[in-house]
Amino acid sequence: RLLEVSRVDRVSPHLQRVTLKGDALDGFVSAGFDDHVKVFFPDLRTGEILTPALGDNGPVWPEGQRPVMRDYTPRQFDPVNQTLQIDFALHRPGGPATQWAEQARVGQRLGIGGPKGSFIVPTGFDWHLLVGDDTGLPAISRRLAKLLAAARAELLIEVESHADHIPLPSLADVNVVWVHRRESQTLLNALSRMRMPGGTFFSWVACESAQAKALHAFLIGECGANPKWIRASGYWREGSTASHESFDR
Repeated sequence: RLLEVSRVDRVSPHLQRVTLKGDALDGFVSAGFDDHVKVFFPDLRTGEILTPALGDNGPVWPEGQRPVMRDYTPRQFDPVNQTLQIDFALHRPGGPATQWAEQARVGQRLGIGGPKGSFIVPTGFDWHLLVGDDTGLPAISRRLAKLLAAARAELLIEVESHADHIPLPSLADVNVVWVHRRESQTLLNALSRMRMPGGTFFSWVACESAQAKALHAFLIGECGANPKWIRASGYWREGSTASHESFDR
């Protein structure tokens, strides 16, 4: 799907929201709150987006040519107005995705593929634990938007500083603990200090890979979490690019 940038908003110092628009969004479906689309970035020099041919086993790229691709959560899709919002966490130093997002302008184009499928998490738990950093905020926002007034959610969110706090509206009873990297706080420390509510709960974790792995182990080993009710992913890895890891059993 080749789409056009219709709006760019700096949501916080480290979060850039890009709204995409186009008839190519006909038939787009994203049923899971943590779905991923593949974003195909244009060449920063030419603005050209490389597109594949469609083969029997999927897309076929010209030999030796592939665009820069990254996975992102579709934060919000509007089928009536045919718009799709993608939130870009702005890392420092920034890779190709951050570089593109920071220079994004209305009228530029971007390629979108997927989602290939959706993982649907029931909402009928006694409470929900959502843990993430800037990269997990779109999925957390989507999850909160789906929870009803009777639901309860505990959130641990890591950002750079207080300036990166954003609104997280929900009908549910939500408690948010913000963790600041600038103050050398960590999600694992925040989780170790948390008083866990009683009852059954679903845990969702998305952040830097090493942190996500440690949080997954702590939830099972120290918090008594049911491994079947944990979804933990490393959306990025310190010192690496294009990393996406799952730690689910």
